[in-house]
Amino acid sequence: MKRVQKYFWPVVGLVAILLSVNALYHELRGLSLDEFIASFQAISLRSWLLAIGSTLIAYAALAAYDRLALDHLGHRISIWFITLCSFTTYALSHNLGASVFSGAVVRYRAYRSKGLTPGEIGVLVAFCSFTFALGTLMLSAIVLLLRPNIIERFSEFLPIEMSLTTGGLILALIGLYVLGSLIGLRPMHTRWFQLQYPRPSIVARQLIIAPIELLGAAGIIYFALPEAANPGYIVVLGIFLASFSAALLSHAPGGLGVLELVFIAALPEVDPADVLAALAIFRLLYLLIPFVMALVVIFVFEHSRLLEQRNETGP
Repeated sequence: MKRVQKYFWPVVGLVAILLSVNALYHELRGLSLDEFIASFQAISLRSWLLAIGSTLIAYAALAAYDRLALDHLGHRISIWFITLCSFTTYALSHNLGASVFSGAVVRYRAYRSKGLTPGEIGVLVAFCSFTFALGTLMLSAIVLLLRPNIIERFSEFLPIEMSLTTGGLILALIGLYVLGSLIGLRPMHTRWFQLQYPRPSIVARQLIIAPIELLGAAGIIYFALPEAANPGYIVVLGIFLASFSAALLSHAPGGLGVLELVFIAALPEVDPADVLAALAIFRLLYLLIPFVMALVVIFVFEHSRLLEQRNETGP
């Protein structure tokens, strides 16, 4: 069973990539490399600057995930340490996938050095994942209520009324979560840790921070798309939420092929070359550059830890 578990998710990710690439091949058979290069070069300096600004907003919000989780646990750690740890965690997990290199490993190494117990780190990881899911659900509900016809971009068989019903149901569930915090539900005890229901102030910050990260990430693609055929930010946001969620569920490293397939299928009014150019900028700013920076951070951290251990043990 352990051997099966070890290889299951990597195989799932590989299958997702192969299926997505095969579908993309059929979608882009008429597209040439020259068309893609022309679309990439046509992106203005203003669009680049706005996309870079959106990236900074997204990663600043990601750093706030860890800060919020630590506040929930009652720990005070340097904001710079939290920022570096959070940035490194997400830069790696976004590119490599949770099945290949879990962000929990990075957090474990970093926060154990600050005195957190394994149980507390487990709660922190779960809290951050839940915060992301909460933001995704909240924004998805808002998009479905503001643009109910967006559902037709994913399936022509689903009625528009389903968007309104789904959006309302999601917001109602989030309302119950908020209500549980206001009531002050009792903590749940397990053998390894105590799961405390978040305080109202924590929940309020969750509902602000999580959407900001996703709004920033979607903004990268929105600003990189050409203005002429751009369907609007709300539509791009909705497609991004669907594509990014599909990419995470597929366990494909960096959502390779999955993001492109969903976006091209859901944006038929936009030239595929322009869509690919926008997604190339997203991958460069949100995935590749942070990934390289994260590797440097890990090297410096591990090197400093090694020096500390040598100093403690003596010559």
